[in-house]
Amino acid sequence: MSAMITAELVDLDLAADSKEAAARSLAERMVAAGRVTDLEGFLADVAAREAQMPTGLDGGIGIPHCRSAHVAEPTLAFGRSATRIDFGAPDGPADLVFLIAAPAGADTDHLTILSALARRLMDPEFTAALRTAEDPATAAALIAGGPVAEPATAEPEVIPPATPATQAVTASEAAPETAAEGVPQERPFRVVAVTSCPTGIAHTYMAAESLENAARDAGVQITVETQGSAGFKKLPKAAIEAADAVILAHDVEVRDKERFAGKPTVDVGVKAGISRAPELIAEARGRAERGEVTAAAHPAGADGSDAPFGTAGEPDESAEGFGTRLRKWLMTGVSYMVPFVAAGGLLIALAFAIGGYEINAAPSVTDHFLWNEGASWAALLFQIGDTAFTFLVPILAGYIAFGMVDRPGLVPGIVGGAIALTINAGFLGGLVAGLLAGTVVMAIQRIAIPPVLRGIMPVVVIPLISSAVVGFLMFLVVGKPIAWLQKQLTDWLNGLTGSNAIILGVVLGLMMCFDMGGPLNKVAYAFAVGGLADPNDGSLKVMACVMAAGMVPPLGLALATTVRGRLFTRTERENGKAAWVLGASFITEGAIPFAAADPLRVIPSAMVGGAVTGALSMAFGCTLRAPHGGIFVVPLIGNPWLYLVAVAAGTVVTAALVVLLKGLRRPAAPEAAPPVPDDARTPVAA
Repeated sequence: MSAMITAELVDLDLAADSKEAAARSLAERMVAAGRVTDLEGFLADVAAREAQMPTGLDGGIGIPHCRSAHVAEPTLAFGRSATRIDFGAPDGPADLVFLIAAPAGADTDHLTILSALARRLMDPEFTAALRTAEDPATAAALIAGGPVAEPATAEPEVIPPATPATQAVTASEAAPETAAEGVPQERPFRVVAVTSCPTGIAHTYMAAESLENAARDAGVQITVETQGSAGFKKLPKAAIEAADAVILAHDVEVRDKERFAGKPTVDVGVKAGISRAPELIAEARGRAERGEVTAAAHPAGADGSDAPFGTAGEPDESAEGFGTRLRKWLMTGVSYMVPFVAAGGLLIALAFAIGGYEINAAPSVTDHFLWNEGASWAALLFQIGDTAFTFLVPILAGYIAFGMVDRPGLVPGIVGGAIALTINAGFLGGLVAGLLAGTVVMAIQRIAIPPVLRGIMPVVVIPLISSAVVGFLMFLVVGKPIAWLQKQLTDWLNGLTGSNAIILGVVLGLMMCFDMGGPLNKVAYAFAVGGLADPNDGSLKVMACVMAAGMVPPLGLALATTVRGRLFTRTERENGKAAWVLGASFITEGAIPFAAADPLRVIPSAMVGGAVTGALSMAFGCTLRAPHGGIFVVPLIGNPWLYLVAVAAGTVVTAALVVLLKGLRRPAAPEAAPPVPDDARTPVAA
């Protein structure tokens, strides 16, 4: 902290009558110290942050702050006002003003220190000492001094065990007299919380500190996840499962909010977490007592077992196997790619519908466009859609890397994906480029970096080095073999056309249903989509076959849960309702929950159904001009009624096989032991 604040950055007689004047006065000190390069530009960034949400806090504190490209290094200036300045706090003007300036590319270490200061502002003794400091050097030393704790993001025990209140909350054994009587001690009320604010420097951590203090006073056990600029660690899965309630104090979207489904939840702005923490703790307890939950509760803990709460160790992701994490990375890339597929593909399909297949040879609309000519509009639609298609592989690669290392992976991933297109490595090249980019960034982040370079790491060093390495590998090492493999796969599939069209349909159907949205599924899908760029009768049949087979797994499982619901859990029956819509929309991933729970029965059943549908679609000569849309693009399907027959046949086959295989697994009739009612399966909050 001493590097961030000096006596020259402290004004104990701040003469300002407005928050703008106060920010200017303190910013001028930063400019004089060489910490800010452009006064007016920096003040504009401060004002923009202030416009998002007032930065005044209860207790006479104002914390104007921002990230700015005009900040040379993380800096803190402090001013004390005798006349008090209005920063929008509910309890009135502030006499303590902290101007926090963070560079646009501030590194995690500096942001962690700034966030630690924000937490200390919740300590009355700290602010009282600042009000009585007699000279700037003393104030600067006070702000810089004392232990600087890294923000607690997923620590298991928030309340220090030394205090009597904590001992009552966290002791694993009952009090002596209670233990002697054989009466077990009642476990504490447990809360998990997430705090976040737009900048992620101050309010995020102050809200966390306030909630922790309020929980300690109330005898409540709490674990807080701070989603701030200093990074964050996810709450352990065990902590969430064992929690009685959830508090979300945020002004930006909470990441992975679905983790808290089924829990009593208090959802407020971040400033409420600072100023009304005791009320939020009480409200969370009340919601839990009334059994108010946000969505279908998870079955974990329904047996009443006392699962470990906030145990030490890494969050749930660290316990996942490499295969699970690899799948998540790939699916992240695919999920961001699909909107480009849908938008571009449907525009191309509409262009074909209006102008015919030859529209792909039309001149550029920038050179020739007639407002009253349908062919010109068709050409416009085709050229927009074709442009969108050029982003498929770069976006896939970029967001695979994003799934691995967050934003630092985007630049090398997208660059690697673009190179994959350049060398004709196609979809497979994009997959490899994304994985390479994420791996390279991971390796760079493990290197010990001198402090002087940390500020430019995210915006200069990592993008530069990772893009160069990924480009080298894609152009000179792995790119050509991948391009060869992609060509062999395409040639093999093309070789199955003509008299072997039904065999091609079976193969594509099996590929679409094997991993239900995974890599093999996407290879078949990419093969079909690639054919739309130069459409002919064969490529349109392939597209129809692929989409029909991809609809079968979720539709088949939805049908199975409808006709024999007793073979499935309550959660699976609920998923079955959604699977109807997902299947009809050609979202094969709708069957994943079923496959994950029972892969040996669900996956083979889906593959057989998909193979039947693919073969029938090819045999019927069905064609499709759109790459996505399910039943909603039936007008663009050739032989639509036979196409629907093919989909229905595969759906019935899948459902029948799933029911048969699950029935063989459970020889005892469920009627002999009636299923537990739905309301009895739902955990009751303590």
